[in-house]
Amino acid sequence: MEQKTVVLGVIGADVHAVGNRILDYAFSQAGFKVINIGVLATQEEFIHAAIETNADALLVSSLYGHGEMDCRGLREKCQETGIGSIIMYVGGNLVVGKQDFESVRERFSAMGFDRVYPPGTLPEGPIDDLKKDLGLRMD
Repeated sequence: MEQKTVVLGVIGADVHAVGNRILDYAFSQAGFKVINIGVLATQEEFIHAAIETNADALLVSSLYGHGEMDCRGLREKCQETGIGSIIMYVGGNLVVGKQDFESVRERFSAMGFDRVYPPGTLPEGPIDDLKKDLGLRMD
């Protein structure tokens, strides 16, 4: 597989690091170059890391329920900085409380995310999706 670069992080005031490390390991093992910006990451940190590394995708996690607030406007900021077409995935506990996930998916898709994953998603699904979205050979 041609190596592609992804920027991975946990957005906002979220300090949930375990899932972030699992995703880092899984995407690295799948052949991606992972730029892990860690927890408590701002939108600007995602964008700067993507520009500096010429990344192919942003992988945004949020587990503390405020992802909707933290992610709003990210696609627009990417467009303003010249990386508007970058692939963006988001996943985790994105909203507060129990909400129908299809409505959550629709809201995040409307914000410009290419794929939206519910809590408990195993890494293999997003890895396969990213390979498809990047047009990579599936091994």
